Amino acid sequence: MMGFSSFRTTRETGEAAQACIDKIQTLAVQASEGCSSPLYTMIDIANRLERDPRTAKNIWVVRSNTRPGAAPEHTRISAWPLHFSSQARASEKPLLYLTSSSTSAQLCALSSESSQRGILCNDIETISSIWPKGAHPWVPLWLAANPRCLPFDPASGAEARAIALAALKSLYVDGSNGFYYMALHDEPNDFVGPMDKHSVSQALQGMYKIAELEAGPDRPKVRLLGAGLSLRAVIAAAQILHEDWGVGCELWSCPSYTRLARDADSALRWNRMHPDLPRRSSHLRDSLNVEDAPVVAVTGYAQHVAEQIGAHLNSRFVALGADSIGSLPTRPISSKTVDKRWIATLALRALAQDGKVPQEYVKQAMRRYLLQ
Repeated sequence: MMGFSSFRTTRETGEAAQACIDKIQTLAVQASEGCSSPLYTMIDIANRLERDPRTAKNIWVVRSNTRPGAAPEHTRISAWPLHFSSQARASEKPLLYLTSSSTSAQLCALSSESSQRGILCNDIETISSIWPKGAHPWVPLWLAANPRCLPFDPASGAEARAIALAALKSLYVDGSNGFYYMALHDEPNDFVGPMDKHSVSQALQGMYKIAELEAGPDRPKVRLLGAGLSLRAVIAAAQILHEDWGVGCELWSCPSYTRLARDADSALRWNRMHPDLPRRSSHLRDSLNVEDAPVVAVTGYAQHVAEQIGAHLNSRFVALGADSIGSLPTRPISSKTVDKRWIATLALRALAQDGKVPQEYVKQAMRRYLLQ
């Protein structure tokens, strides 16, 4: 099967990917703090695949980043030599690329180097920068606009592991075109524990519910969405809303706002072209249009990344990003996420606009949380 790649996808490609999948699935869930973050989960997976003789021959691992740490001696620092290897060109192997790329130009060059294939893991978020998530503002635009790229922003090591497994199966067992992208941070999220099959299935579609803080049948309710590291601030904001204001909160992890938006856009186009046939829905609409409660979506990127899903929702919608409150900083960012106090306050404002809480609550919150 030939796709965008300059490598031949063969039966051996699928067998190599399945060997890697089997290896990852047998790994014990890491209980230590270091291996529970998305970054160290993927580093651990790469190390184990390269060090095991049974899988080392079945995967190409490239580490172009300079992060210190033990790595197998045969680690590659570029994918370009593979293009000149007759053995590599004869049968593609799964490609896991670990990088620290801060601009869309770097990512564009890297994706060309890897023939628009593989699992691209970017740890730029862990490096001090004036840009949100360490990425130039064009990076999320490039990721969202590139049809060959399926971008994810995992909140936990469990999410990163699930995405890696899905990518191996989709790209190399099923033979799909394109590449997966993961933005990796190095902070654990203890609130997001092991994932069952249902959670994994929904996460790969873009979002899944992780918890609900109930506040009684007659109390107002909001749905709070977070991606990547921003999910921690969302969880903290939910606790503020629940404890200080008696607001019920649904908590959703959204590993990919872009996938949610693409699937919803696809359903919308299909319905427009087939008006006489039963309407198609999407995972986004099935998840969030079942009831009328405000939706607050938070991202560590600029606000427009979360805004991608707003047009498909019937409820009041608020998107928050690194540029939502004030202007972008001109010095290295000290806080990596949107402030939990702003998330809670703007959720209250959405409820007030729907007439579900008094407008005075918003003024009180601004004073109480020193936001004025």
